[in-house]
Amino acid sequence: MEPGREIPSVYEPAKVESKWYQYWTEKGYFTPRVDASRPRFSMVIPPPNVTGSLHLGHALNNTLQDILARWRRMQGYNTLWLPGTDHAGIATQARVEESLAQEGLSKYDLGRERFLERVWAWKNTYGDKIISQLKMLGCSCDWSRERFTMDEGCSEAVKEVFVRLYEKGLIYRGDYIINWCPKCQTTISDIEVEHEDRSGNLWYIRYPIEGSEVSIVVATTRPETMLGDTGVAVHPDDERYRHLVGRYAILPIIGRRLPIVADEYVDRNFGTGAVKVTPAHDPNDFEMGLRHNLERVSVIGMDATMTEAAGPYQGLDRYECRQRLVADLEQKGFLVKVEEHEHAVGQCYRCETVVEPLVSKQWFVKMKPLAEPAIKAVVEGRIRFVPSRFTKVYLNWMENIRDWCISRQLWWGHRIPVWYCQDCGQEICAKEEPQRCTNCGQSNLVQDPDVLDTWFSSALWPFSTLGWPAPTSDLEYFYPTDVLVTGRDIIFFWVARMIFSGLEFMREVPFYDVLIHGLILDALGRKMSKSLGNGIDPIDVIDKYGADTLRFSLITGSTPGNDIRFHWEKVENTRNFANKIWNAARFVVMNLDDFEHITLEEKDYTLADRWILSRLQEKIEQVTELLQSYDLGEAARVLYDFVWDEFCDWYIELAKPRLYQNANQRDKKVVQNVLHRVLADQMRLLHPFMPFVTEEVYQHLPRTAESIMVDSWPQKNEKLVWPEAVEDMKTVMTVIRAIRNLKSEFDISLGMEVNVFVYTGSEDKARVLRRGSSYIQQLAHAESVRIDSKRPDELDQMLSSPMGEIEVYIPIEGVVDREREVGRLRKELTKVESDLSKVVEKLSNQAFLQKAPADVVTKERTKREELETKREGIVRRLEMLTKR
Repeated sequence: MEPGREIPSVYEPAKVESKWYQYWTEKGYFTPRVDASRPRFSMVIPPPNVTGSLHLGHALNNTLQDILARWRRMQGYNTLWLPGTDHAGIATQARVEESLAQEGLSKYDLGRERFLERVWAWKNTYGDKIISQLKMLGCSCDWSRERFTMDEGCSEAVKEVFVRLYEKGLIYRGDYIINWCPKCQTTISDIEVEHEDRSGNLWYIRYPIEGSEVSIVVATTRPETMLGDTGVAVHPDDERYRHLVGRYAILPIIGRRLPIVADEYVDRNFGTGAVKVTPAHDPNDFEMGLRHNLERVSVIGMDATMTEAAGPYQGLDRYECRQRLVADLEQKGFLVKVEEHEHAVGQCYRCETVVEPLVSKQWFVKMKPLAEPAIKAVVEGRIRFVPSRFTKVYLNWMENIRDWCISRQLWWGHRIPVWYCQDCGQEICAKEEPQRCTNCGQSNLVQDPDVLDTWFSSALWPFSTLGWPAPTSDLEYFYPTDVLVTGRDIIFFWVARMIFSGLEFMREVPFYDVLIHGLILDALGRKMSKSLGNGIDPIDVIDKYGADTLRFSLITGSTPGNDIRFHWEKVENTRNFANKIWNAARFVVMNLDDFEHITLEEKDYTLADRWILSRLQEKIEQVTELLQSYDLGEAARVLYDFVWDEFCDWYIELAKPRLYQNANQRDKKVVQNVLHRVLADQMRLLHPFMPFVTEEVYQHLPRTAESIMVDSWPQKNEKLVWPEAVEDMKTVMTVIRAIRNLKSEFDISLGMEVNVFVYTGSEDKARVLRRGSSYIQQLAHAESVRIDSKRPDELDQMLSSPMGEIEVYIPIEGVVDREREVGRLRKELTKVESDLSKVVEKLSNQAFLQKAPADVVTKERTKREELETKREGIVRRLEMLTKR
């Protein structure tokens, strides 16, 4: 595209975005080459699920990353942003099983191998959807290095890690209490269980004491689990039950003898202070059972129905069992009472099914030896959380970490590299499938059927994607990465696991900074969900408004770590901003037909030129510092204000006479050079935030690079900073705003030319205003501007706007119909005072202040302040109009 070519009158994102994205990829701008002579910047993408499609959280997360990547690239860093997707074991298998069910088949009909073929076929057909959507967003990832958690290289890394940890004794297999999802038919980790407060009941049940006529009453929220009770526990300091410790209670219905034990875990204030102990169906009871050597009796199976051990309730669904058991307890006199009770219920984060704690033989990673160096790395500052408050969140979890259950009862995923000899029982862990038993030499070997937790492979992402365990040049050059950008909701799922994995296998942290962003909520502050119907599809926003608008609307107003509310008004405002950029660029380009770069000296610049160039240097410095501190939302706001207000609404307007009316060609060349410089630098500063519109504008300008993507980030030029010009222009702009405000207050057309009198007791201010009088005339539509060191005569015939050292006056006569305006203002004052009276009365009502929600009270107080301010303004204007 040739600079200066006619720029279209309307900016149409759909015609621009795919064109430039294709251009960037064809040019290879996203693909860095290893070059030890250059500074590098690297990030890995939090791999989205291969089942997924872009949602607003992805859009925010990847926009933040893209801003950093594009900015560092322009700063001259050899920048790698490495993309990829996660195989998402539970979600992907569920998708394929749903597809099979429509054909009347199950995975068992196909068998493991054929089922996995179907999953790979599904992945190859649908798995790239989110990648194509990330490209629509403008993500400048190096797609030539794209990875998948189950590609050959990542799979090799997974096997290497498992075998090393196994040989080191950090991976073991054993019976343990796990979270079981009856619908997904697999274990899920503690942090994959979402707890939701639900209304329920607390059942008080009487357990007879063996050999006596007395009983001990326990309270439970899950009566069906009592069938697996193997003990009753009380607090050792509870005087009410101390005499019963060491005796036995009899389990109602079943008749099992239950030892009564003392344990400090018991909360004396819950229920009766005595609790049933069910080691096979509660994680805390499991630990208590270990401490007191209690039996484990599993009464709920993996399909959430009652097992043979449940006696007469065998085969019933867990909730059906609850109903029958409670009825039986009541009928036999064991049910004491029932109370309503709200409590947290754990559910699967994928399907929202209530999880069932079960004892099962699973694979675990011993976490304490791995957690200690990971804690130390953060405490010592080798890894920094932004904002820093998340350091405490991370450390608290790591210091209290439990062993990690890594096995999943799925077929899709990294199969556990362990084989069992069917002849001698030998357990063999190896990267490659063994042909014979290492103990007896027989070949009758069977591989463990389980797969690894999806997060096991994701934990290796920063180094497995760079080629580890092979010593690749990418690994040597790009590791450790510089920053990880992620949501606060996966600090435990992913961030912590990458840290201890990087330290264990690379002997180095995986990244230096962790930038945490919040969640995107709807306009009412609610999480977006299908059930609420309040979700927003980012692709719909892109289709209607363009990717730049979506990106910028998500970023502005965001602060690290804090949640963001999505407002359509914000999207509309950002669309208007993109149009404002386009119209300003179009104005500049249309006035650069005879443009040439010329060498300029300070004397060549007007006050407005020196002001805008000085402000530009300030913004270059400010935006760079904000990006360095990861305050990307504030950087976007600073650019928005500068582009819209200072450049478009002020400087461009001041430049027009010199372009259209000035016969001095040198002056025209000066203003052309200033317009070009400021617009081009603005586009460079905005490019990381709004890559498409800035590239389109850049291509219409005289330029120094073939793409804005590979142009240099602007540098502050101290020679173009004139602090006094900034102050002088501020004074002139204050007067212009005062005149505009006076016109607005008194319903005078802004385009009406009026005589203006400006009084100031400061000769310095007077000199500044005289030099800027042409600006005042032009932008305030003043017929004449008189600047004096004494107040004008006949003040009672003037409208005034005092501003400290400066006072602005406009004659009333011929400008305002005094009688009509007084009538209008009195009518407005009556309404304002009526509204104010109602608000004051409401805020004087103690019942309202005590009962109304805090935000409602705050809203009324704000309303009162606004009405008081409005009343003061009306009274002031009436005084001006009625003075004689």
